[in-house]
Amino acid sequence: MCVENVRRFIAKKRHVLLSFALLLGSASPLLSFEGPNFSLEGVSVTPHTIADAMRYASPRDPELGALVQLFLKNRGTAPLTFDASSPLRIDGKSPDELLSQGDWAWHDFPSAWRDMKLEVPAGAMVVWTFNGKSSPWGVGREAVLSVSESQSPELKPIPIRIEKPSVWISSVTFLSTDQSVYPDSLVVHLVNDDETSRKIAGYRLWLPENNSSWRVMHPQPTHDDFESWPANRVLGSHERAIMRMRTGRLPLSYAVVEVQLKDDSGKSQSLWAHLRVKREVFDISGGWVQGGRNAPTVMTFEPFLKTLKRLYVNTAHLADQIPGYTDQTMPGGLYDRYPLKYFNALTPVEKYETDDVLPRVHAVEFLGEPQYGGGRPVAPMEVWQKLAPYQASKLPTTVTHSEEKIWRYYAGLSDFPHYDAYRVCAPSPDAWWKYDRWDGKKVGWGAPLETIGDMSRSLRDLNRPKPTAYWSQGPADGWDPVWGRKRTTPTPDELRLQAYHALSSRITSLYWFNLSLKSLLKYPDTMGEIARVGREIRLLDDFYLQGDAYQYSRSVRDGKPDWDLASIASPDGMLLFALDLDYTPNKNTRLFEFGPPRAVSLRYKLAPWCTTPQEVFRIDADGTHNVSFEVKSREIEIKDTIHKVAIYVVSPEKGLRNKLDEERKQLVYAESQIDFDPITKETDLQKLVDFKESLPKD
Repeated sequence: MCVENVRRFIAKKRHVLLSFALLLGSASPLLSFEGPNFSLEGVSVTPHTIADAMRYASPRDPELGALVQLFLKNRGTAPLTFDASSPLRIDGKSPDELLSQGDWAWHDFPSAWRDMKLEVPAGAMVVWTFNGKSSPWGVGREAVLSVSESQSPELKPIPIRIEKPSVWISSVTFLSTDQSVYPDSLVVHLVNDDETSRKIAGYRLWLPENNSSWRVMHPQPTHDDFESWPANRVLGSHERAIMRMRTGRLPLSYAVVEVQLKDDSGKSQSLWAHLRVKREVFDISGGWVQGGRNAPTVMTFEPFLKTLKRLYVNTAHLADQIPGYTDQTMPGGLYDRYPLKYFNALTPVEKYETDDVLPRVHAVEFLGEPQYGGGRPVAPMEVWQKLAPYQASKLPTTVTHSEEKIWRYYAGLSDFPHYDAYRVCAPSPDAWWKYDRWDGKKVGWGAPLETIGDMSRSLRDLNRPKPTAYWSQGPADGWDPVWGRKRTTPTPDELRLQAYHALSSRITSLYWFNLSLKSLLKYPDTMGEIARVGREIRLLDDFYLQGDAYQYSRSVRDGKPDWDLASIASPDGMLLFALDLDYTPNKNTRLFEFGPPRAVSLRYKLAPWCTTPQEVFRIDADGTHNVSFEVKSREIEIKDTIHKVAIYVVSPEKGLRNKLDEERKQLVYAESQIDFDPITKETDLQKLVDFKESLPKD
């Protein structure tokens, strides 16, 4: 045999054909394909969706792909090694070819890591992700994936199939019981859209050895010691369930969460999720609070810092280290008394991932709005490349999504996706004049406030099970009048509704745009509502953190939108929201106006563990309030008189109302200890005005 034929023979023997049945959903009993060395243990696929309520000047691309994660395990006894040159084909095409041809939006297969090898030890797991852009890579796709690795024998070909999910992990939240930045507990929400119930059998985490080897996951022990809601551990047909686990201290890296289920016949299946481990805290940001060139002066002016604290702001885009503020972290120092978490590029990374600084970090944010990109959208793969260096760090990354029309192509890119979309007198990618909301009346200065909810649900579902956040419209200075509207910021009513359309969809942080001194003083009437929303978030943040969206519906009266009804289910019970849709655009003032309080009868579906509630009450910044209610056939009917926004708490246990009343008293007391209140004291507001007037013009 000639040398060339020998080479061909060896090359043929070194070729490994792997193919995977990718069923849409987190897992399926059919998804364990074993081979001598490499096997697909599971798959998580999230289908692309669009928010039908949104309106644009030009038609959106109708293509709908899917976000796919492959969970691959080395079942051999020797390590498997991959790098950028490792032959990998899907239906004969490499991932980079699929990317360049527009079939995929982004991927993190070995070819994406140009100069980095991936060594997978025996028994370890890797997760490869791609975000299909075209419809052929959405529901209904069948293909074959082949991978070459020098130490593997041939494996049986297995077809790729992408189908609609029936059971999946809806959200994963890492929490800390001792306020450490290192989580030690986990809350997982499960959804069963199937006709058959499942028993929740247990769970297992897969963790990296360290941050530098974060791509390689090692199995941890399987556990069945967890709390569940419902308590019988049954994930019912067309129902949801919650698991809460004590995990011990977890690394601030990435993890694979495996939830093990059994059906009525005893057949096992696993649901899978791969995401960043980060302690979830409901942060409230003020955006670019420091202003322009006067930042050092503004950020050392204590009355302004007291104002931010009074508004419950604990996070900000601090562009630089600010002498006299960020360096005053000692007890009693200015930063210690008025801390604002960092929310920017966080470089150099090693400076911010120390145990001393990590508690002062919200997340990495430096890309702006890549879907705009200064007139040229930044391609999703380019965004991935810019975020990739952070993946070996302890710092969670964010991307600011801005255009629902295309943000499905950016799904899965960051650890903590969020979006900004304002509904009055602000730049926006959707065409406001195309909404037929008020009997054909065209409004160019505003958009339906409830589209905030449409977008919140869209971003959440495209990036599940990751947490999401929202930039809510605040008193930003500098926007120009639009379509004759003179007030270039939301009224308190408009501000409140925009925030609550996002909150009721279950976000875990809220960012106000923009609470600079100049903005606040231009529209001081917004401060009272911002403070109210902040106090309400702090009262209920445990529901947002441990909960997940349960149900959404819209009530209609006389053929017109009446109320948006949404609910969040958590281990402590449920939050029920009612958001008024019976508002109108005033043609003279160009403001959205709400009518007087209305008597209502509202119906909500109850989670299985809340069907015999012991307490039901309305709650707001002023306290808790009695309501009339009746429970029938897994539904609760609430009769009340409400205005704009109503929040109800349904508790399966007694005592929660007293607990929340006490927490509210503590919040009010803490506000009084700030000893500065420009909301109610004219003299305090004047101090801010006088200080601003003394500053050099920006």
